[in-house]
Amino acid sequence: MRNNKKNIVAISVSLIILTIGIFGAGCKKDFLDRKPLGQYTTENYPYVAGSGPYDQYVFAAYASLRTWETSVFGYIGAVSIRSDDADKGSTPADASTQIEMDNFPVTPTNSLTNDLWTGYYATITDCNIVLSQVAKDSSNTPDATKMLARGEARFLRGYSYFMLVRLFGNIPIVDTVLENVSASNIAQSTSSEVYAFIENDLQFAAATLPLKWDAKFIGRATSGAANGMLAKVYLYEKKWQQAMSTAGMVISSGVYNLNTPYDKIFTEDGENSSESVFEIQAYADANHQEDSYGCQYANVQGVRGSGQFNLGWGFNVPSQQLVDAYEPGDPRENSTILFCPSPAPTQYGEVFPAEPNPRYNKKVYTNPAVRNSVGDQFGWWTNIRILRYSDILLMYAEAANELGQTDEALAKLEMVRARARNGDNSILPPVTTTDQSQLRDAIRHERRIELAMEGERFFDIVRWGIADSVLHAAGKTNFVGTRDDLLPIPQTQIDLSKGVLKQNPGY
Repeated sequence: MRNNKKNIVAISVSLIILTIGIFGAGCKKDFLDRKPLGQYTTENYPYVAGSGPYDQYVFAAYASLRTWETSVFGYIGAVSIRSDDADKGSTPADASTQIEMDNFPVTPTNSLTNDLWTGYYATITDCNIVLSQVAKDSSNTPDATKMLARGEARFLRGYSYFMLVRLFGNIPIVDTVLENVSASNIAQSTSSEVYAFIENDLQFAAATLPLKWDAKFIGRATSGAANGMLAKVYLYEKKWQQAMSTAGMVISSGVYNLNTPYDKIFTEDGENSSESVFEIQAYADANHQEDSYGCQYANVQGVRGSGQFNLGWGFNVPSQQLVDAYEPGDPRENSTILFCPSPAPTQYGEVFPAEPNPRYNKKVYTNPAVRNSVGDQFGWWTNIRILRYSDILLMYAEAANELGQTDEALAKLEMVRARARNGDNSILPPVTTTDQSQLRDAIRHERRIELAMEGERFFDIVRWGIADSVLHAAGKTNFVGTRDDLLPIPQTQIDLSKGVLKQNPGY
């Protein structure tokens, strides 16, 4: 069943609900021997040594990222099912809201659009609460501790606004804690104004956050995460020089590498690896399963089987178009797509029979030993990989190519392909073209394959201006770019605003 524990904040509502928890990103040791993220104990209350008194508010902001609204059903529909890399899955008639995501158009009354809107604004509210608490703190809290809390809040707020502007376009900017109903009825800013706001937040976070946290704080945002997200923002704005130089800061930091084999990244052991720039943290154990420590992200995508193969709802399945896009022998296919029936046993020795869908997202496939330990088969403990080092390298390569710096682009592209071929020089030959157009296509192909099923593809084809042709070729012929590049503003929010919010074109 759906997790009903929610943080909901609408921009135009008669009542603003602020849910503040004390759980968030925290300690992460061996997977089978760790405590719930951000949980206070008698040893670390009121806050962990080396952190600060704002943790209860900061943790609430992190926790809001793993809710149903921000990272589960609407999220997979908007960032993946809408693309050519994925189909709805499940059963043909299941979930009319996802049928719209798959086939277009998404209607203004689709509940998933309202989930996304309220979910990300809930995170923004939690971030604004952190900033408010810091601003009115009259104690002797060190300035460095205050700046750290501000940096985390502004990173998470910048990321949330980045999601909202890509999903909806013109949106309201809220940078304070709203005190009353009239103050909550805010008109939309233009996309360019929102992007400028995001840049400012992420620049502040990059200058404030540490390169690394102590191990007990693993999963909290770093300067690398802020710069990496900022580089992506610049890429979307076609600010090529800024994108290249900012991605370059992450590369030159020496914090990240591609040492983790591709087939390990998406396992439990691969969480928070040396390639991880930012992940949404989730946790479950025998006493914490379907609760606010965990996330339903893997559950809704898991194999829709029976018995031991009942791992989830079966939504967001890899498309045949994605299968066909892999180069011969590319081992990343086997780490991304779980075929049913299985042509061979998985890395855990499981052989799947034919199931309702012929393919599932293997990047949310869980270790049966962990399932047994937790006493749950639905993957509530699965982290969501939001930003990886290979993404940084490919952003750098894309920007470098647009600036005519071919050698730089080829070098970073080859780093990603070399890790993928894993020493087998008979596959994935190095790209050698110096033609800008051909290299652009090669980099775009690599992004599709390297980041498949990770929520990048739809946004990529929209920003490249090829969504119409790509989606029509994939059979999604109802897609109309002038309308469907963006989701509709939720009708619920327009109604609550009494017309202050304006609908996107075409809806």
